[in-house]
Amino acid sequence: MQYKSLEPSPSSLVESLRDIGYSMETALADVIDNSITAEASRIDISFSWNLAKPWLAIQDNGYGMAEAELLYAMRLGSDNPLNERNENDLGRFGLGLKTASFSQCRQVTVISKKDNAMSAMEWDLDQITDSPTDGWKIKILSNEDLENISEINSLLEGLAKQSTGTLVVWRKLDRLDSFDSLAIREKKLNALIDSSRNHIELTFHRFLNAGAGKKSIKMYINGDQLIGNDPFNSSHLATLELPKQPIYVDSKEITVQPYILPHYTKVSAQEYDKFAGEGGYLHNQGFYVYRNKRLIIKSTWFRLMPKDELTKLIRVRVDIPNSLDHIWKIDVKKSNANPPETVRKGLKQIISEVEYSGKRVFKQKGYQLKSKVLEPVWNRNIASGKVTYEISKSHPLIDTFKTKLDDESQRDFLNILKSIESSFPSDLYFNDFANSPESVEKPLISEKELTNIINVFLPVYLPTSSSTELLFQKLVKIDPMASAPKLTQKILNEMELTL
Repeated sequence: MQYKSLEPSPSSLVESLRDIGYSMETALADVIDNSITAEASRIDISFSWNLAKPWLAIQDNGYGMAEAELLYAMRLGSDNPLNERNENDLGRFGLGLKTASFSQCRQVTVISKKDNAMSAMEWDLDQITDSPTDGWKIKILSNEDLENISEINSLLEGLAKQSTGTLVVWRKLDRLDSFDSLAIREKKLNALIDSSRNHIELTFHRFLNAGAGKKSIKMYINGDQLIGNDPFNSSHLATLELPKQPIYVDSKEITVQPYILPHYTKVSAQEYDKFAGEGGYLHNQGFYVYRNKRLIIKSTWFRLMPKDELTKLIRVRVDIPNSLDHIWKIDVKKSNANPPETVRKGLKQIISEVEYSGKRVFKQKGYQLKSKVLEPVWNRNIASGKVTYEISKSHPLIDTFKTKLDDESQRDFLNILKSIESSFPSDLYFNDFANSPESVEKPLISEKELTNIINVFLPVYLPTSSSTELLFQKLVKIDPMASAPKLTQKILNEMELTL
């Protein structure tokens, strides 16, 4: 049997690697993974439009690399994904630094310091394309070469003052549409950075906000500190943190931690909007899968259940170790994962237990209202699985008014009520409540209108009330007084009542 060696074409392969699906957000996150693995306590992202020659840099104070280590790290496929990794390693394929960088730029320079020695190397895709027969030749940069990179002189000075650390520089950022004007391209770069900030604050929120007794990592973009975005709002007293449950695969533990976010009546409007996230609560419910505390995939039920309005407050944190990467099918970008069937069964059982609690929290305002208003205007009826709302014909306001009518007028009045019931705008109400429940409110009632309604009840309740307080207690059990107790109290106090 005969074999021949077929070396891949460097120029063809590297251009193909640029399009495996990275965005600016996921590319930056992949480089940050290396800094965290290097035990950095501070990571700085810097960028500049630089008169239409934009650049971006990621600098850390991690343990750095000697020249031989840097050369190994710059090699494509430097680590076999089948090899056993340190349990805190955020890498997987040995491709992240290179493919993430290539996806955004044509020139990536890495400078690293260790043992008081600085090493620097550079991939230039234009050089590979222009000289295809040269193979995979990487440029080793001298101190003089570094001095000629004027864009990063200040960053190099900062690295020189550190005992260890690494600086990754992207130049020739060619992913901004070249057919746009320079002004538009600059705006696009700023928008990409803003989007990346949001992505990083969510993806690494458990590193940015490590919690009591643990050391958080500080991250900055052009000097502006990033704040972790906890999608579970776990620090809020009204957030329900349900018991953790383990799932075991090959003797390795997957930890599942369900949360139920606060009902919108339990938080401020600003906080409710903040934790809704992009797309809102309905979109962002589901599992949030973390690999070594780093978010991999978010807001999905893995087709185990539909995204429903009544479960939109449920978010479930799933922690997996990197030793189970192979069964979760973690991709190169570390932005996608898929659980195996054994794990799916465990997740299905857990969410079936959590689902009831989530629905109950979402509907809690309705339960509170029912217990508070003893004489509601609307009755909720359930028959054959269908829910209908009918005007209560025995409501004191309606009953009192009916006694003033003759038989024919009473029939007309009841027909009018039936017509109002049948035209209840259920479709519009559900649509408004599903999209923005906090914006759905009862119509405001003026003091004059409420005074007129109270006057209707006075002939009925005044004779049986020995005090204004007793009269008040009777009235606030009935809508609309129950919805405006303070105004009701004010009106009664201002009335000259004979008791």
